[in-house]
Amino acid sequence: AANMAKAIRRCFPSARRVIDRFHVQKLASDAVQELRIRYRWEALEEENGLIAQARKTKQSYQPEVLPNGDTLKQLLARSRYLLFKHESKWTLSQKERADILFPRYPLLHKAYQLALRLSNIFTICKSKTQAFKRLAMWYNDVETSAIDSFSTVARSVQSHYEYILNFFDNRSTNAAAESFNAKIKAFRATSRGVRDTAFFLFRLANIYA
Repeated sequence: AANMAKAIRRCFPSARRVIDRFHVQKLASDAVQELRIRYRWEALEEENGLIAQARKTKQSYQPEVLPNGDTLKQLLARSRYLLFKHESKWTLSQKERADILFPRYPLLHKAYQLALRLSNIFTICKSKTQAFKRLAMWYNDVETSAIDSFSTVARSVQSHYEYILNFFDNRSTNAAAESFNAKIKAFRATSRGVRDTAFFLFRLANIYA
């Protein structure tokens, strides 16, 4: 947010801004899910068309049942969580589902691999230089992948890469700030809301300072 960036520049002129890795990885995960949802809508539309055609010919429609017992629309709906996880952490049913899903939708497999590679940059790289090289290679692969949703992710990374790379100075995240924010919300909830802001901040400082 521009107003937050301005406040930081004024109050903390020597600070280095870091874009949290969670938000970068979430962009990539959202791009994968967007592609999965698009394929699911296509499967639903195709099934509705086949049902309508079967009704015209007065026949019963039987959807294709895949080897794991899912129909195509069920496969795409139930693949949501496996696409968020690393393949090493899949359950047996998720691995079976992935073995059916990815050969049918190779572009979805490519999108999943791109999201994993972006996550691995934050896990493996130990320096800005190493991360910058890997990020540049990842960006080039996104450009040649022809996946529209990932093009948006790549443009965001390109616009803010300096702040993303600042993570590798101290591997800083906003986990502590998020934890403290959760504590404040829980404390506010015990008071059933806040009417006197000054007194609330006074109590907060005495408890958590």
